[in-house]
Amino acid sequence: MTDHSARRPLPTSPFRTRAEAPQKRFAVGDRVTHDAYGLGRVIGVEGDSNTAVLVDFGSQQERITPPYAPMHKL
Repeated sequence: MTDHSARRPLPTSPFRTRAEAPQKRFAVGDRVTHDAYGLGRVIGVEGDSNTAVLVDFGSQQERITPPYAPMHKL
C-alpha cells in the first residue's frame, strides 16, 4: 500500500486541508511591529528569500529569522 498522507493536494482541489500562508517579505526601510520588541525599522535583509532580517528597535537591534509570525509590516 502507498502512504497518501505525504502527497500534496492539487492547488485547485476542494479537499485541501490546510491553507498555505504567503511568505512575508521585508525590505530595508520597512517599518515593522514585533510582539516582543515593539516598533522598529528594517536595516538589513539576508539572502534573496529573506533568510533573516535585521531590525533596529531603537534601544536594540535584533536579527529575526523565519517564521516571522510575531512581526508585521506597517
